[in-house]
Amino acid sequence: MIALLKVGFLFAVTALAEIAGCYLPWLVIKQDRSFWLLLPAVLFLSLFAWLLTLHPAAAGRTYAAYGGMYIVVALIWLHLVDGVALTRWDLAGGCLALCGMAVIALQPQTIA
Repeated sequence: MIALLKVGFLFAVTALAEIAGCYLPWLVIKQDRSFWLLLPAVLFLSLFAWLLTLHPAAAGRTYAAYGGMYIVVALIWLHLVDGVALTRWDLAGGCLALCGMAVIALQPQTIA
């Protein structure tokens, strides 16, 4: 259980960095916000890439498991930042995504 919380927290912070890094350029392009928002966007995306390197699993497995948490964090962002009410379908999909993340991230380690 501790391992799942640890991995989940690291994935959540990673997803938040990625979403913030992509949201800021979106504001610049779609809402004509200051060009200077691109500087923190670069920092967030750099943080995102670095955080992915902290996982002990192979890169492909890390990215696959990370996708589940990304979905949940994106839904939370949708609600808190964009002000969109989540539907039961959003919640069900988020739960399924977290289950998928757990299956991939917590699989038994094999000795080669």
